[in-house]
Amino acid sequence: MDKEGILKELQFKAIRSSGPGGQHANKVSSKVELTFDVVNSSVLSETEKTRISKKLASKLTNEGALLLQCDESRSQHKNKELVVERFFALLEAALKVPKKRKASKPSKSAIEKRLKSKKANAEKKANRSKPEL
Repeated sequence: MDKEGILKELQFKAIRSSGPGGQHANKVSSKVELTFDVVNSSVLSETEKTRISKKLASKLTNEGALLLQCDESRSQHKNKELVVERFFALLEAALKVPKKRKASKPSKSAIEKRLKSKKANAEKKANRSKPEL
């Protein structure tokens, strides 16, 4: 994944943050919205695009753009840094290929142990029945 190339394709928009805050919140646009067009990205390969669109389907718009917002800080610059960090963490998680599961067999001793316990359990239950005369 080419972080430098992806950074060039990101689009940022500053918006007024919601919630209470008085005069400061009413005149300062500190909330940052990050937009990344996954479908039209020239940096990502086709396999990466399909993997991202499958894993992050709930976060993508109808046009195939990824939208993230951050309004945790009162500083626009800090919010921009936070949203970029969050974006790259999200991308790395989406592009991570899960390990293939290897089928395993139980060991001979485990099979033996299981059969012994079954036999002991069956014997215990058989001893509960009434004796035949």
